Amino acid sequence: MSIKKYVYEKIDLKLPLLIIKAKNGLLGCGYLNIETFNKTGESCAIVSGVSTHESMFEALVKFVSKAAQEKGVEKGMTGLEALELMNL
Repeated sequence: MSIKKYVYEKIDLKLPLLIIKAKNGLLGCGYLNIETFNKTGESCAIVSGVSTHESMFEALVKFVSKAAQEKGVEKGMTGLEALELMNL
């Protein structure tokens, strides 16, 4: 399982805005709003309390868009598990 297959984005704010993009969705930090993804029909899982991309892999998913749920993503799984499902 290679983590190099993802696209990593970071915007420096007081706390970093972090995104990891998979082929069919993304894993984001708590700055993002899951309702926006529900409105656009896009797949997203959100983790919180993270400050690096690496910490996002082990963090537990707190919010899941409807489209990501259809891909099997669930609250409580790790960020890496969610990314793998959104990369299929």
